[in-house]
Amino acid sequence: MSNNTNSTIPAFCQGIQHYGDKWPDFDTYAAQAVIGEGQSAIQNSNDDSAVYQTLLAADALRYLTLQLTGSKGSGHPGGFASSAEAHAALMMLGHTNIVTEVGHHAPGFYSSMLLDSSLEEMGINNVDDMMQRFREKHGLLGHLSGAIPGLLAPAGPLGQGQHFAMAGAYLHRDKLFPVTIGDGGMGEPYVLNSMMHFHTAYPEITNFLPVLIWNGYSQEHHSMVSLHDNEQMTNYWKGHGFEEVVLVDARDFDDSDQAGAYVDSSRFSLKQRLAFTRAVLAGIDSAAQSAMNGKLTAFIIKQLKGTGVHTVGAKSHNLYPADTLDQPHIIDGLTRRALPAEAWQLVRENLSRAGGGPAAKTVVTEGELEFTPLPKLEMTEFDKNDKAVPSTAMGALVAQVGLSDPDYVVTNADGNEASAMKNINDALKIRHPSQDPLYNQEPNGQVYEPLNEDACAGFAAGLALFGSRSIWLSYESFAINGWPIMQTVAQAMAELRRKTPSLVSMFTAGALEQGRNGWTHQRPEIENYFAAMMRNGNSYPLFPCDANSIQVAYEYATASYNKNMVIIASKSPLPVYMTLEESRHAIENGAATIYESKSGSKGTVVFAVTGDMIFLPVFEARDKLEQEGYKVRIVAVVNPRRLYRPTDIAWDTVSEPDNKFMDDDHFNALFDGDALLAVSGGPSASLEPVLIRTRAPKRDTFCWKRGETTASPAEIMDFNGITADLMLSSIQGLLSSTKAVAA
Repeated sequence: MSNNTNSTIPAFCQGIQHYGDKWPDFDTYAAQAVIGEGQSAIQNSNDDSAVYQTLLAADALRYLTLQLTGSKGSGHPGGFASSAEAHAALMMLGHTNIVTEVGHHAPGFYSSMLLDSSLEEMGINNVDDMMQRFREKHGLLGHLSGAIPGLLAPAGPLGQGQHFAMAGAYLHRDKLFPVTIGDGGMGEPYVLNSMMHFHTAYPEITNFLPVLIWNGYSQEHHSMVSLHDNEQMTNYWKGHGFEEVVLVDARDFDDSDQAGAYVDSSRFSLKQRLAFTRAVLAGIDSAAQSAMNGKLTAFIIKQLKGTGVHTVGAKSHNLYPADTLDQPHIIDGLTRRALPAEAWQLVRENLSRAGGGPAAKTVVTEGELEFTPLPKLEMTEFDKNDKAVPSTAMGALVAQVGLSDPDYVVTNADGNEASAMKNINDALKIRHPSQDPLYNQEPNGQVYEPLNEDACAGFAAGLALFGSRSIWLSYESFAINGWPIMQTVAQAMAELRRKTPSLVSMFTAGALEQGRNGWTHQRPEIENYFAAMMRNGNSYPLFPCDANSIQVAYEYATASYNKNMVIIASKSPLPVYMTLEESRHAIENGAATIYESKSGSKGTVVFAVTGDMIFLPVFEARDKLEQEGYKVRIVAVVNPRRLYRPTDIAWDTVSEPDNKFMDDDHFNALFDGDALLAVSGGPSASLEPVLIRTRAPKRDTFCWKRGETTASPAEIMDFNGITADLMLSSIQGLLSSTKAVAA
């Protein structure tokens, strides 16, 4: 091995610390790139040169992964190392729309993006640049991000990647979407279930390929699936609907007498390493063809975690501050994988041509997806003081969008009919292989309704990230089961270099309405979660106060890009407070006055309110306060993000930035008074922008505390202290020692 400083070293290799000698038969099988000019893939997966060069690519990926993580004494080389042959094979076969659910594979994916030249889009032109930018601000994040050129999707909590692969397959039926899954991901409850649900609803869409990297370990110990044998693992996948399962086990090629069920293929002789690579290449080729030809297919590569890097097993997962490039065990790992300059150039030529060019220019998420223009939504204007159901009013608009956009998908794990949105099912039909008019079921329906919040949130989020419209509907109580992927995608959308339709959700049947179902359904705490996300810059919780404003809220959300739009509404008939035009002003401005007393001698009381049903005790309190001589102003806070100060929000750090915030004069006109009551049917976090800006000298909050076993909405509000009498008492206490300002 040598530190080669020859001028023939390719420019992108600047920074590589160790070079090796040519492998035996290099000049025979690596004389020229097997993916030639104008080609996008190898021509024959059994070709000796193709096999040889695929193994070169796998070792190049291993080398870069270890050097990259060693440059910072931080990161995760081991998991990707055991996938290297599979990743290289996918690329050499031209299948470059690769997704992963394993965020810890980030260094390997970055290495792949350097080798195909995609990272040049970030000004990363060589290995030195890559090391400098790794795990640094505005660089190559420690875990996969939507900001990296050529990468299709972020990787947050385990168990998400399959959603992105299925969304890609849904939108691009002519391309394969592999998704790598690790032992840890197999411990998540939804990975195989979500694919089974999807296949039931969309049996014709099989052009996604789960690739299980089965290496026997999770982060710090043996994985929970490590004790399965090959037959058990194969049957596990077949039990979830997979018709074809291709498994390649490195142990079948071992000539180094390794113990245990999982072996390190880098310890084989070159002959057997090539035999193993040939099997992986042929296996992935076969699996890909199967998936593209209508069979639900999985590919499994079984080899020891850490194959070909500094150590193996769970100990290969993390590098720590002492694991730097000058340490003997890191140097040893690098020198064992070191390649000659000629091999690096060959790998660069192959991978930069694979798939038709660098991933940064060719994968499906690097451009904006063309979709049907949003139609002008025909809204129903409900008269003030009448009653109407907010969720039903919005459902009519959802139906319009779906009828105009054949790719539009509605997902709901709790049933549209149960949320007073049967009009969606009537118009768009529930997608199910069993046609049943009684239940609005059709094989080609646009409503995806498995009883699984993760599956529903994941598919909707994946579609939005990949450039298509969707909406996720859920009971608010159970939305937390699908929220992690929404948070992941919302953050990714904030980083994207392209426009994509916003991620739109609507949560109904809130805590106040779910009282008769008991405390299990009375869980509005998620509102604090997405309220906190407002400061991220692209998240908007919307609280329409009636059936008119919810229509406007949906119009606003659906017409936006790169945002996380969450609508919270009820499914009960409730009073109408604003016209459609007034609602538009309220959404754009953030809030609007829906009632103000003409006079009052004891001072002005301001209500700042998020929600719809919660206005019932507020208006009851108004009556009592006016009788006591107070002037009352009731303000509907429908878009609280608009009410923050610009400095409170990271609005200038996101794609599609929005710097519209209510100025002080307008804010004070709404919220100035002698006392302010912040009222919410959920928790109070969404009212933070009002509470930090108001000049009212006295203030109080009325909001959710906890659920009760079984009760009516009025009883639930009473249990939580949200009553007209207590609001009156609060004001009397607040203002008793304060000289009132006459109206």
